Amino acid sequence: MDRPMGTTHPRIPEIYYTQNYGYIPNTMAPDGEEIDAYILGIFEPLTEFTGECIAVIHRLNDNDDKLIVVPKGITFTDEQIKTLTDFQEKYFKSEIIRN
Repeated sequence: MDRPMGTTHPRIPEIYYTQNYGYIPNTMAPDGEEIDAYILGIFEPLTEFTGECIAVIHRLNDNDDKLIVVPKGITFTDEQIKTLTDFQEKYFKSEIIRN
């Protein structure tokens, strides 16, 4: 978890992380970094987390999609995902993709 809940973006201090946000080790996203993930359903800062991916935020104007990872057995509607990730996703045009 490189940006636990309650922290600010390292380069853009206006972005305050209301959700835990991290990356999946040993993966590669199109932006050349690890694949990023929002951790929803845990409302305290985390250092690491293992859960289930329930959706992907596919950014239409950026090449850095985000996984939505939750504790096993928890789910969120698309509207809930949009609301919980809006602190950062409001800067991008995106769609939520589910399997």
